[in-house]
Amino acid sequence: MLDISWTFLAVAGPAVIFAGMSKGGFGGGAGFVASLILALLVDPGIALGIMLPLLMLMDLATLRPYWRKWSWPDARLLLIGAVPGLILGGLLYTVASPDLFRLLIGAVALSFVAWQAARSYGLVQPGARPLSALAGGIAGALAGFTSFISHAGGPPVAIYLLSRKLPKTEFQATTVLVFWIINIVKFPPYLYLGLFTTQTAMANLVLAPFALFGVWLGVIAHRRVPERLFFSITYVLLTLTGLKLIWDALT
Repeated sequence: MLDISWTFLAVAGPAVIFAGMSKGGFGGGAGFVASLILALLVDPGIALGIMLPLLMLMDLATLRPYWRKWSWPDARLLLIGAVPGLILGGLLYTVASPDLFRLLIGAVALSFVAWQAARSYGLVQPGARPLSALAGGIAGALAGFTSFISHAGGPPVAIYLLSRKLPKTEFQATTVLVFWIINIVKFPPYLYLGLFTTQTAMANLVLAPFALFGVWLGVIAHRRVPERLFFSITYVLLTLTGLKLIWDALT
C-alpha cells in the first residue's frame, strides 16, 4: 500500500530531484539512487513502478540537446545485448520475493560504488583499449538486467563506451539514447507485471515537478558544482542505502 504522505514527499521529493540532477548535469550514472531510497519506504516493485515514468520524463527533458549526436553503431550493439538482459530481469521478477530484490538492489548499489572507487584509484582502466563487439553485447545484457531490477544499468554501458574513446558529447548522447530506448522497452513488461497502479500514477503526478526541477538544476549544477563533490555525496547515499536494503533483506 502506497501512502503519499508528507513523510513520503519529504523523502521521495529530494531523491527524485537528485536523480534529475544526475540525469541533467552529471551523465545520469547515479540517477538510480532515487529508486534505492524509495525502496526503503515501499515495496521494491512499487519503487520501480514509481521511478520508471519519472525516468522517462527525465529522458525526454535531456534528449533534445543530444539529438543525433550519438554513436549509432555502439548504441545499436548495446541495445541488442540489452534484450536478453531485460528478459532475464522480467523472468526473475515473476519468481523472486521482495527481500531478494532488496538484496539485489543493495548489492548493485555497493557494486556501483566499488567500481567507481576502483576507477578513482586506478585499479581498473576501462578505457585502456577498445572492447570487442562481444564485450559490448555482454555489457548491454548486464545493463538490461540491472536496469530492469533497479534502474541501474549505467556502469556496464559506461565501461564499454569509455573503451571506445568517444568524444564527450558523443559519449553522453549515446548514453542518453540507450537508456531512453531501454526505459521505453521496460514499460510494457512493468505494466504486465502490475508495477503501475492508480497510486503509483498519483505519485508520478506529484513527483513530476521534482523530476523536471532536478533536470533543470542539474544543467546549472553542471557548470557550478564540482563533479567530485556531487559524486562524493552520491556514493555516501548509495553506500548507506545499499547497506540498509541488504540488512532489511537478510533480517
